[in-house]
Amino acid sequence: MSRTRLSTYTAPPAEVARALDALRAQYEAPTAFPPEALAEAEATATAWAQDGPTRLLADGARDARALDLVTIDPPGSMDLDQAVLLERLPAQTDHAGTPTGDAPGPAAAYRVHYAIASLATFVTPGGALDVELRRRGETIYAPDAATPLHPEVLSHGAASLLEDMDRPACLWTIDLDARGEILSARVERALVRSRARLTYDQVQAAIDEAGSLPPSAPADLPGLLAEIGRLRLEREVARGGISMTTPEQVIEATGADAAGTAGTREAAGTASPDSPDASDGSSAMGGYRLAYRVPVPAEQYNAQISLLTGMCAARIMVECGVGILRTLPPARPEDYARLRRVAAALGIDWPAAQPYPELVRGLDHAVPAHAAFMDQAMSLFRGSGYFAFGAGGVAVPADDEASDAEEAVHSAIAARYAHVTAPLRRLVDRYGEEICIAACAGRSVPGWVLQALPDLPGIMEQTGKRARAIGRGALTALEALVLRGHEGEVFDGVITSERDGRGELVLAEPAVVTEIRAGRGVSDGGLPVGERVRVRLLTADPATGIRFQLLPAS
Repeated sequence: MSRTRLSTYTAPPAEVARALDALRAQYEAPTAFPPEALAEAEATATAWAQDGPTRLLADGARDARALDLVTIDPPGSMDLDQAVLLERLPAQTDHAGTPTGDAPGPAAAYRVHYAIASLATFVTPGGALDVELRRRGETIYAPDAATPLHPEVLSHGAASLLEDMDRPACLWTIDLDARGEILSARVERALVRSRARLTYDQVQAAIDEAGSLPPSAPADLPGLLAEIGRLRLEREVARGGISMTTPEQVIEATGADAAGTAGTREAAGTASPDSPDASDGSSAMGGYRLAYRVPVPAEQYNAQISLLTGMCAARIMVECGVGILRTLPPARPEDYARLRRVAAALGIDWPAAQPYPELVRGLDHAVPAHAAFMDQAMSLFRGSGYFAFGAGGVAVPADDEASDAEEAVHSAIAARYAHVTAPLRRLVDRYGEEICIAACAGRSVPGWVLQALPDLPGIMEQTGKRARAIGRGALTALEALVLRGHEGEVFDGVITSERDGRGELVLAEPAVVTEIRAGRGVSDGGLPVGERVRVRLLTADPATGIRFQLLPAS
């Protein structure tokens, strides 16, 4: 079901492991957990197994085990942050589901139940594990193995929303009207039990009526996910937001290594969870290859549920006066002007009155010129970060979103937004969840959250840079390794950009994205951006890089 173009070029696993180990050492990626931190994690996991559910309910948590929640993740995933249940509401109801009669305003048409792993249940503020989590910041995914944020006894065990297991969760209840607009949202601590562990491809097959879900999963889930997902995409268009579904370059394990492939779910350019059999004999020995993958629609719909929750969290935080937002400043006028020049050079009609998001949504990544433009459009918004407020002397953003300062908005989403849905894999989410739970319960934000808040943006920036550098480095190393030994061969590709005689070359197979320089035989007009080209591989070495020669058009 995943729309993946497979590469027959593979890299030997031993050489890949050496290259990745060198990357991890270069960027000082964490290795084993300190004994004290690991001991804390094991102790809290053991305590949960003994009587955790009983203690959680005694502390006032909601018993939500009757909800038919399911997880939707890449195949083989064990760090399950989210479980979802979608409902169609026949009439206006209150939070408890009781009909309220002819209430003013639009009626609630849909209810989203979204359970997020409750890491605060397992992490003692200021303890050895807490200190180590601040050092790690986020999970680092690589083709051979992940460097996890949390010890596996938690991330793959006690804290993960595994099927048929009682788990603590931060349970969101979000009501939407018939247009998909948010009517109400709240979050509370709860005890939940996932009914099924589903994959995106399973759900997409059910949406397409080409397959069915396990009996334990709600039969109406695929239809409701698609229905609500499309409504939320329409609301995104109305806000002026933009979600681009473009092919991502991924690393896949083949043969004997396929079971160990790690998936990023959110970070393009690192390992993919999908590992279909290769079409050449080399995969029988195991190895790694590169591919382009376009997410199936079910992934986009599921992402809209996560975005919805993050937007609700941001609203709650601003209203209570304490929080941390995920931010992205608007593109500058000169960036839009540059992108218009790129469109003109590629022969793409962009009327002056047409908004940029509307243009992008009408493009087809299968058209080389469109793919080249979308590649450039991905770089339009830069400078994502975090904005903590309500602690350390930082003021709360204005209530009127139209008057937001740049540091308080996420321009690609076109709304305030917060990271709260991936606490197993991202440090900041645990803090955001606790702020929202306290606000919804009418309690003060915990002191340990207020104390940590001012430092979180810096921690996430530093650890995020490390994770991205390792992800990019893994791709660069794999590109050289899959091409090594093929020097002299001719490949088909597309040049997606050019600056000062240097361009970005995207090969069709293998899935390599690399630099190419204008040389002899290239017209005075420079590199043919947005056109199909043929290139000859000159060198491919992990230490010195890759060099291609552009061949004259025939």
